[in-house]
Amino acid sequence: MNESIHAEALQVIKQLYGENAFFREGQYEAIEATLTHRRTLVIQKTGWGKSLIYFVCTKLQRNAGKGMTIVVSPLLVLMENQIQSAQQLGLQCAVLNSSTKCQREEHLAAMRNGDLDLILITPETLFTDEVQNALQQIQIGLFVIDEAHCISDWGHDFRLEYTRLNKIIRRMPHTVPILGTTATANNRVIADLKEQFGDDVFVSRGELMRRSLSIQILRLATPAERYAWILENVPKLAGSGIIYCLTQRDCEHLAGFLQENRISAFAYHSGMEQNDTEHAESLLRNDQIKVLVATVKLGMGYDKGNIAFVIHYQQPFNIVAYYQQIGRAGRNIDRAYTFLMCGEEDRNIQNYFIETAFPSEKEARNIYDIIFSRAESGISKGDIQNQINIRKNRAEKALMFLQNENFILKKGTKYYPTLHNFQYNREHYDAVTQIRRHEQQQMAELMGTTQCLSRFIVNQLDDPTTENCGICRNCLGYPEFPESPSQPYIECALDYIERLQIPIIPRKQWANTSFTGSIKIITPNAEGICLSKYGDPGYGTLVKKGKYGNPAEFCEELIGKSASVLRTIIAEKDITAITCVPSLRSRIVENFAVSLAEHCGIPFIPMLKKHGSIQQKDMENSVYQCQNAWNSFSLRDDIDDVPTRIVLVDDIIDSKWTMTVCGYLLTTAGCEMVFPFALADSSESRRNQE
Repeated sequence: MNESIHAEALQVIKQLYGENAFFREGQYEAIEATLTHRRTLVIQKTGWGKSLIYFVCTKLQRNAGKGMTIVVSPLLVLMENQIQSAQQLGLQCAVLNSSTKCQREEHLAAMRNGDLDLILITPETLFTDEVQNALQQIQIGLFVIDEAHCISDWGHDFRLEYTRLNKIIRRMPHTVPILGTTATANNRVIADLKEQFGDDVFVSRGELMRRSLSIQILRLATPAERYAWILENVPKLAGSGIIYCLTQRDCEHLAGFLQENRISAFAYHSGMEQNDTEHAESLLRNDQIKVLVATVKLGMGYDKGNIAFVIHYQQPFNIVAYYQQIGRAGRNIDRAYTFLMCGEEDRNIQNYFIETAFPSEKEARNIYDIIFSRAESGISKGDIQNQINIRKNRAEKALMFLQNENFILKKGTKYYPTLHNFQYNREHYDAVTQIRRHEQQQMAELMGTTQCLSRFIVNQLDDPTTENCGICRNCLGYPEFPESPSQPYIECALDYIERLQIPIIPRKQWANTSFTGSIKIITPNAEGICLSKYGDPGYGTLVKKGKYGNPAEFCEELIGKSASVLRTIIAEKDITAITCVPSLRSRIVENFAVSLAEHCGIPFIPMLKKHGSIQQKDMENSVYQCQNAWNSFSLRDDIDDVPTRIVLVDDIIDSKWTMTVCGYLLTTAGCEMVFPFALADSSESRRNQE
């Protein structure tokens, strides 16, 4: 032990926490390793105090007249928590991320002038030209990678933008300490991180068991059962908590259900405006709401010591993510409750994210070839999408992989090929995918194990403990909370789910193509209604069965529900007729629209015709979807009387370009208002895991 460093470090934490303060096991060792210029990796459970390591190191470094600390962190919510802690030590801190652009020049000037002790920065911001230029002009005393498992594509939360940190690690002089921290790294990830950090890495690794967490597993297959259990039992739980969902849409729907039933709840995900997420965070932090219904956007680093419960509405992708998320609870309280639910849709959602994690060889090759063909002039992302039928998010993912693997580079807004010949790294991608499948199986085993649940989890994370927690459902031998909801709550949940509708937001501008001539702005349809999410339990399942049944037809329940939804709208908007999107392959939509018109008491008028054999579902991005729809529909020649206000019916919508083009044609024929109505939405736009 270095007595001088120990004495000074101890004085710092006494200043922060009082004269009786002491280091937790392993904390001082990590501080000394970092300050003696060894590259250090800290793997400790949530709530252990990993951020204290770099705060104390920063204080000692600055007291000795050394350079500032740079902390790279992936999450904005993490930064706000940490700034408050650092300021308690008297450290001058600032944040550089997408939400602080207006202060960026001010913060960069403070860095150059030596006025800042510590800067928290996202990897995306770190690699901007202006920040990279500023870093050339400052002295770095400590470089920290928080949530270091994000560097490793073996990790549960691998992030492409983090891979570029390898270059900084390799370039950093060995006189500058480098510290990586994480709570979620198993042996495979640790080995990868040690290799990336370089020789002689000091690893601080502690036990992972969280003895304040009571875990209970709930086998509730349907959304209605899970909604009902949450409604019945959340009021019985003391304090405030978090409910995790796999998708943004589930967050919004569940939060709406709780609000409707007088439980103070807010949704929280990356699809919301920043002001809204900050407001929701503040309400939770100040105990002004009962529950935040969140995606993994609130996963890493959120520090609120008295979170009393965490509920998983669906299974997370793997045990590492689950361990990390339940770690939000029970930090400064003796007992916190966690509940893991499993649903019918869990595996489909998990499979979607596993199967789309890497670009396909065809996607990567096609995009690389387009960039290579424009090697001299370069090509923008928008022009790439105009030349290839690929979804926007898939194109962006392929571009990131090609860039990170050094096959292409970006200058300004354009991409250029490098001197490296393209090779698809199939063997590595397949190996990572197999790991994801194995992790998926581990979650299934957790749902069925009779072992201590906490012990099972930490054993899967390569913590070999043989101790039981003593407080989980399996250790107790009985459930502390009911394992199924009461019937009145199920009926309440069913009523809410059956009333859920998805708005059809109209497109207002044509895609970036030339076929529409000089017309750019569209006279938009009215905001319409979609009855369900395709394949979801309830109406979404009925749509799927009807679409692919033998014969293909939609049942009376769907017709009756659709009619009950539309009758009020027809009366309010003075709609006088129904028409439909035609098909060359089937009359299922027309038959449905005819029946719907009969139930609503207004005429069905066929006004559109279909030509061309290319299916819209095969079109992947807006340019191709818009052009295919434009080429596929026209007005019928035999229209005698054009209704001024009409419902336009389709069975399944995705991009909304079919509805847009058909609505536009009806408008040009003389319709004043076109109201879109569809049975199901099959788009993936709300299947965002953050």
